[in-house]
Amino acid sequence: MLIHIDKNARVPLHDQIEEQILGLIQAGQLKAGDQLPTMRALSSELDVNFNTVAHAYRELAFEGVITTRRGEGTFVTNTPGEAEMRLIRENKLHSLVKTLFDEADRLGYSTAEVQQVVDLRRTPAEDTDHA
Repeated sequence: MLIHIDKNARVPLHDQIEEQILGLIQAGQLKAGDQLPTMRALSSELDVNFNTVAHAYRELAFEGVITTRRGEGTFVTNTPGEAEMRLIRENKLHSLVKTLFDEADRLGYSTAEVQQVVDLRRTPAEDTDHA
């Protein structure tokens, strides 16, 4: 499976795996009924802890996107429509932003300081996307 993770990114590895599997589904490269690699195989392929892949698979199962059948494997059960995929991605983004603000608050940064850094990271293309 074509999943690439960045171990130096601030995004947790399990979130990277989950997002990329969702991206493969959204791109039509994974369809309902397709079998995913075993958690062990994917953890070995990506050189990450088994529990990292298990966490990503659990989240995808909770979202109703995959299912694991004992003795058979893990399969794509549902290919979310565009609106559903947008909602899944939006919920994940809200979760990431909440984590960011919780950590920033814990470290004593103000909301304004965090917003200033976010604004600095915006690219000109992002500015036109939201115009």
